[in-house]
Amino acid sequence: MRTSPDPCSTAHGTPAPAVGTKTLVVVFTGAVADHLLRYGADLGYRTLHVEPEPARATADSTALPPDLDTDTDVVFTDHHRPELTAVLRDALAVPTRWIGVMGNPRHPAPYVEGLRALGVAEPDIERVHRPIGLNIGSRTPAEIAIATLAGLIADRNDRPGGFAF
Repeated sequence: MRTSPDPCSTAHGTPAPAVGTKTLVVVFTGAVADHLLRYGADLGYRTLHVEPEPARATADSTALPPDLDTDTDVVFTDHHRPELTAVLRDALAVPTRWIGVMGNPRHPAPYVEGLRALGVAEPDIERVHRPIGLNIGSRTPAEIAIATLAGLIADRNDRPGGFAF
């Protein structure tokens, strides 16, 4: 069982007890991804950057690790990339805690038909969260990253977090 640090002690600088290893996998390169990786590390996540397109990869990019577990959150930062469906299928094949794809909630999720065409089962497709993050009216990459991470924290703590759009 995971223990939670006392919020008052944490605010006053008392070291928090270890609460387990959580991993944040950020898929695709861009400004939002940069902020997610930076802020995620600040929040205690082990952060991994996945960039499937070699021309866009950075020195810190990796392939999607096969050893992801139920303490792993996966965030796709671009819903237009041609690699989305294949990488999303691969992420759904491992027992991650949470998977989400950024995108406007007023538009249909473009990956659903692609996943169906690849033979992904409906219950697995339904595991994909969209929209992601708290509805705070974020516009900049930093704000989008903060809203996304706040949503992950709310979900991990079984709180509603203001997801209504």
